[in-house]
Amino acid sequence: MFIDLTEEQKLIQDTARAFAKAELEPVAAALDQSDDRAPLMANLKKLAELGFMGLNVKEQYGGAEAGVVAFSVAITEIARACASTAVTLSVNNMVCEVIQSVGNEEQKMKYIPKICSGEYAAGGFGLTEPGAGSDPSGMCTQAVKDGDFYVLNGSKIFITSAPYAGVFVVWAVTDKDAPKGKGISCFLIEGGTQGLIIGKEEKKMGQHASATNELIFDNCRVPASAMMGKLNDGFRIAVAELTGGRIGIGSLGLGIGLAAMDYATRYATERAQFGQKISNFQAIQWMIADGYTELEAARLLLMNAAYRKESGKPFAKEASMAKMFATEAGNIACYKAMQMLGGYGYTKDYPIERFARDVRITAIYEGTNEIQRMIISREILRNFS
Repeated sequence: MFIDLTEEQKLIQDTARAFAKAELEPVAAALDQSDDRAPLMANLKKLAELGFMGLNVKEQYGGAEAGVVAFSVAITEIARACASTAVTLSVNNMVCEVIQSVGNEEQKMKYIPKICSGEYAAGGFGLTEPGAGSDPSGMCTQAVKDGDFYVLNGSKIFITSAPYAGVFVVWAVTDKDAPKGKGISCFLIEGGTQGLIIGKEEKKMGQHASATNELIFDNCRVPASAMMGKLNDGFRIAVAELTGGRIGIGSLGLGIGLAAMDYATRYATERAQFGQKISNFQAIQWMIADGYTELEAARLLLMNAAYRKESGKPFAKEASMAKMFATEAGNIACYKAMQMLGGYGYTKDYPIERFARDVRITAIYEGTNEIQRMIISREILRNFS
């Protein structure tokens, strides 16, 4: 069982923690309340310069080649300061990894270095549709062959970083007569391509600084060379990449939960009621004990999943377990923290209110936790068949 971090992984963790404290924490509250994304964009560029946009990407493509464990601990530290930055970082890494995994050499050399270096502020992951969320195999966006081109029509929703993404990985049906999930292909589409329209931005409960938009394809014409991987093999690619992405979202949930518990615990050592610090009361002590124990269990599940992926071992069940448990532990931690602050925790004067809003989505995106339970039970039952 992998527990200790290597020196390189500790360095990445320390660097992420220092950057989060110095650059992200001072602007996180303002980003949450403002439409001005300039500080976010500036910090994404700095993170790219530090090598955080391609942590599990080979050096030949501009990545840090630091591995999945390093990616997980970095996301956790960034999320402790700013969830909006952390989710952008997670998606950028996922986009780089899918291109590295299934793209041809020309595609890898053209797009991955641009994301890793910050030339592209972000990469986009275009899978979810209005009628195809938990069941992406039911997508309706179509790509029809027209000579040496494909013409895409349809739409995607909930696309992170859409307004400033330099390239999108997009899935579309290329054989509408194929069995469900079998006639889907994957494309690389550059931002600004004619017929690719950035639609409305969602007004979300939390993670306000991270743009989440609709993508509309209106006779969007792309060269056949934009296809990534094999024709009609795209759904397998999507499933594989979502599995790895769950480690990132679990790490994000862990980071927010830790931030909330740290803040509330410090508050409990300073706040006095009934003539003594509230940290002296058993009710508060048990919230602290339970919150940190659950988050530590989440961390270990994430480390196990990350280590298995990094080692080339099967990790689907472990990633789903880690994502489900860590995001639920993060949600519980934020509500424990709010309870510890009492009425102050419900106000915008304290960060707990923001943490509680930011953490909620982690149990929903990258596969809802109900879907994770289906995956976990399926993998377990397979061993009993």
